[in-house]
Amino acid sequence: MLKKLFLKLNGKSVRQGHDYTMVLNGDLEETVKSIKNIVGESDDILQRNFLIGKKIQAALFFVDGLCDSNSIEEDIIRPLMYFVDQDHLNKNNLLTYIQNEVVTLSEVKTEDSLEKAMLPLLSGETILVIDGIKKLILFETRQFNERSIAEPESEVVVRGPRDGFVETLHTNILQIRRRVRDPNLTVQFGTLGRRGKSDFAILYLKGIANEKHIKEMRYRIACVDNDQVSETGTLEQFIEDNVLSIFPQMLRTERPDKTVSALMSGQVVVLKDGSPFSLMAPVTFHMLFRSPEDYYDRWHISSLIRMLRYLAAFIAVFLPALYIAMVSYHQGMIPTYLAISIAGSREGVPFPAFVEAIIMEVTIELLREAGVRLPRAVGQTIGIVGGLVIGEAAVRAGIVSPIMVIVVALTAIASFAIPAYNVSITLRILRFVMMLSAASFGLYGIVIVYIFLNIHLVGLRSLGTYYTSPFAPYRFKEWKDLIVRLPISVLTNRFSELHPKDKEKQG
Repeated sequence: MLKKLFLKLNGKSVRQGHDYTMVLNGDLEETVKSIKNIVGESDDILQRNFLIGKKIQAALFFVDGLCDSNSIEEDIIRPLMYFVDQDHLNKNNLLTYIQNEVVTLSEVKTEDSLEKAMLPLLSGETILVIDGIKKLILFETRQFNERSIAEPESEVVVRGPRDGFVETLHTNILQIRRRVRDPNLTVQFGTLGRRGKSDFAILYLKGIANEKHIKEMRYRIACVDNDQVSETGTLEQFIEDNVLSIFPQMLRTERPDKTVSALMSGQVVVLKDGSPFSLMAPVTFHMLFRSPEDYYDRWHISSLIRMLRYLAAFIAVFLPALYIAMVSYHQGMIPTYLAISIAGSREGVPFPAFVEAIIMEVTIELLREAGVRLPRAVGQTIGIVGGLVIGEAAVRAGIVSPIMVIVVALTAIASFAIPAYNVSITLRILRFVMMLSAASFGLYGIVIVYIFLNIHLVGLRSLGTYYTSPFAPYRFKEWKDLIVRLPISVLTNRFSELHPKDKEKQG
């Protein structure tokens, strides 16, 4: 069904028809004219004419700023002008001679189509047109200006490596290569977007990753037909299994160590040029609560922290809803002294508990968003001061009760304990759904929504695999690394739901 949907949405053929012709017939003037017709209006596309061996006319084309100008001068132009043996200027073997004996660059290739050479040219490669030859020579002269590698701000860890991905695809692949010196690590490149044509790479470990997952990922990405895919988050929306689900069906991370761990587990990874986030699939529900440092500390500590995360997720979703249900419908379930205390604190509050909770939750969400968008120092101040001032002021004004401030504060803190940011957003959405159901039907409403939630989760897939495994389908043997993490020496097998070819990860 998903494939049909993809075909329906992306079944249109790539746009055809150009208002220019591409000529590569060996005539230098006509070829240069064709290139200028295509890119001539762009001032950053530079042309350099010169004579090869002081005899044969040639022209170089490259993009100013994307190419290494020193390399073009020293490795291409100077050898071609001054160090060509006159005996090799026979045009039958001139290309081979230039590739093998003249140019000192490591990556040189020929192309017999002007259309195919345009994408490398716009990506930073340099093309050489030689008079009398019906082929082009492409030189790898790209240079990358990138920010330095730093610790990811969205995934801070106490223990573990501090490096993170950057916006350059090749640098990110190098960071993975540095950690995985296995010849089975396979990197396959491609381009995304009709017009953007940005580079991406699919990574997997041959012999571990399941072939079906690799083919499915290739197929879904090949179905993407959009003008530009600017970020992996955009790509994720095109290739996820269920576009209506609020649960993330792929994991994203800025951390190379987490990406390498996914590769070792048999997951398929997608990197894209211009994005510091990698995509990992397939995933299951329990993977959303894992952090790389779970495996850097001893199993007692990791197990305790992981259980705290599950508790935090429960609080983040259910606590305001339970408060609304108990206060509004099920007062008899509250211990007497606590009920009296709550009633005393709510004295004078003009709103029902649901309106109280909505006011405070919306305020917290606004403060959180403001804190993210503002400069870092100001944002933290706004978050702390805003929370204190508005909470205190709201209580003094009699708009909300003090206990509601405690409930909302606990909920906000709990949502920050989830390792993945997109998962915490999912829990925030669920919290409002639960609050609405609690205000309408009390605890019965919460239970009904919870049941529907489980039905949805059981039917959800990630790259075709069961999202709730090993809870459902029930696989007790997989519980060694689930809510608690047993000692590393016990974790001998890979997670079976990913169907890895090599099931054992240690002897």
